[in-house]
Amino acid sequence: MMAALFVAGQGQQHSQASIDYPKTERLFKGNPQRLTHSLYEHPQMNCGIWACEVGAWRIEFSPNKQEFFNVIEGKVRLHDSQGAFIDIGAGDAAVIPPNFCGIFEVLENVKKYYVIVEV
Repeated sequence: MMAALFVAGQGQQHSQASIDYPKTERLFKGNPQRLTHSLYEHPQMNCGIWACEVGAWRIEFSPNKQEFFNVIEGKVRLHDSQGAFIDIGAGDAAVIPPNFCGIFEVLENVKKYYVIVEV
């Protein structure tokens, strides 16, 4: 069951999930399926609900991209390039800042709200 996202003046948003997998050259562990429900798009931001199976891959954010997310269920671990990490579980929120390089690891099947801003 998908959680809901509402837009003021437009009501609840709906979309078909797009399915993808991490790029082979970025895979670190497993080959997790990722489901993205993009529910609102604007020229410099988009948001929705994202779900993923257990696995890990390298991420590299560009200087103009950042993401806020709030975990609905499950648990992820963000590893930075120096080897430090943080765990983010259900009810927790995090920001991936511009220029972040590290590993995004899904420890338990996860579902999250996301907002990506590119300026």
